[in-house]
Amino acid sequence: MKTEGTTAEAPTGAMGHRQVLESLSGLLLALLVAMISSTVVSTALPLIIGSLNGSQTQYTWVVTATLLAATATTPIWGKLADLFNKKTLVQVAIVLFVIGSMISGFSQNTGQLIAARAFQGIGVGGLQALVQVVIAAIIPPRERGRYNGYLGAVMAVATVGGPLLGGLIVDVPWLGWRWCFFVGVPIAVLAFIVLQRTLKLETVRRDDVQVDYLGAGLIAAGVSVLLIWVSFVGNSFDWLSWQTAAMVAGGVVLLAVAVLVERKVREPVVPLHIITQRTPALAIIASLAVGMAMFGGAVFLGQYFQVGRGYSPTEAGLLTIPLMAGVLVSSTVTGRLISRSGSIKPYIVAGTITLVIGFLGLGTVDHASPLWLVGIAMAIVGIGVGMTMQNLVLAVQNTVPLRDLGSASASVTFFRSLGGTIGVSVLGAVLANRVTADLSTALHVPAGQSTGSVSALNLKALPPEIQTVVHTVYGDATAHIFLISAAVGVVGVIAALLLKPLTLRTTLDVETKTEEPASDPVAG
Repeated sequence: MKTEGTTAEAPTGAMGHRQVLESLSGLLLALLVAMISSTVVSTALPLIIGSLNGSQTQYTWVVTATLLAATATTPIWGKLADLFNKKTLVQVAIVLFVIGSMISGFSQNTGQLIAARAFQGIGVGGLQALVQVVIAAIIPPRERGRYNGYLGAVMAVATVGGPLLGGLIVDVPWLGWRWCFFVGVPIAVLAFIVLQRTLKLETVRRDDVQVDYLGAGLIAAGVSVLLIWVSFVGNSFDWLSWQTAAMVAGGVVLLAVAVLVERKVREPVVPLHIITQRTPALAIIASLAVGMAMFGGAVFLGQYFQVGRGYSPTEAGLLTIPLMAGVLVSSTVTGRLISRSGSIKPYIVAGTITLVIGFLGLGTVDHASPLWLVGIAMAIVGIGVGMTMQNLVLAVQNTVPLRDLGSASASVTFFRSLGGTIGVSVLGAVLANRVTADLSTALHVPAGQSTGSVSALNLKALPPEIQTVVHTVYGDATAHIFLISAAVGVVGVIAALLLKPLTLRTTLDVETKTEEPASDPVAG
């Protein structure tokens, strides 16, 4: 269906189910490699940081650096997708990802690894945003739920296979942890080739292209300053100090200037006319909360099983299967139910509530909790994630015209990633402070000197008696961050409840009369 004024790509003629699957194959491979980049490292990270003699704060920043870079670049990728060829952009993102992966694999210390992971995050941000944008450009919203099952399968392979693969890699002596970064390279190259052969999109070029690099830079700078403050406050300097005042004030000012820039520029990186509508605004709030709870909580599960419970990386990967299985089952079943009914709000509400219940369950665990109890709680979290993550994007895509799909989809992904970045950083800081204090108390030494010059995460280098203390402290402290995740998830529940009932449209584009921003009233 062609609409006057549409500037985005459209598929060359009507695409049947087989043609869509052929095009999806390359997109799903690209999504797989982006997701594996995080999950394959999740179980290996305690050993990686231990081998490099890094700290708990550096452990957090290896994850945060990727999330932050992906968050900062996601809206830029989304805007570029509204202006340039989507297929080419996906391939560029793949190339950047491959370069970042290679640099990460050759890192010699935690500082180099954090920087390399940040570069890798630029490619990850592109893949996260662009895969959903292209899918939205070739499949109508009502039919998209039918294909969400394939997305769910890819998520399951990445989330279940990634930790297992990472655990096996670091447990095999002749491979080593560096292959956790190298392993994604051949998959990325394959995705590039498949996309080149299968994805066919026509492009309508716009001559007056403007990308808001200033706005994106200000947003990234403001968020970075605040996250750096969260990571070091209470440790390197006090809560009430000139450092706190300078960093908090600086971060707030940068974000305020970013909002002013977004209001003035013709092509804002975060389009205020879209995100201030009721449905997108509530979906973004829910995505922010769900992202913070999900990323922030789940990223420390591998550490809980290894450092808190003493399992090997491979065993830790196996123990996280209930979480991933919950994502697979719920995303697949929910996608089909949504396509059949056309109704989406009930599933989002149920998903956010389920997520909170799961995190409350994880908030009861300690270093001696029965594994079956931990597994049930993880499965419930996974079910909640599978019911919410993609469907919040779908809810926003259903309300905007085809020409704004890139910006709208990327905006939701941006705030979800932002929530994840904040969640990992904040919860990591909470865990680091708690562990430092508890280790100092347990070992009767001053804070920061509990394990001497050896990282507490480098368990093999510690005496057996200190290893036991570290297991207990980490196992008991992790529950606190899951309780915080549950509290944050409540915000997502409230936002989901306030969503208007949605019926998914059956066309690629909205009717002309609904393309105006004012058509989505704040009260309804």
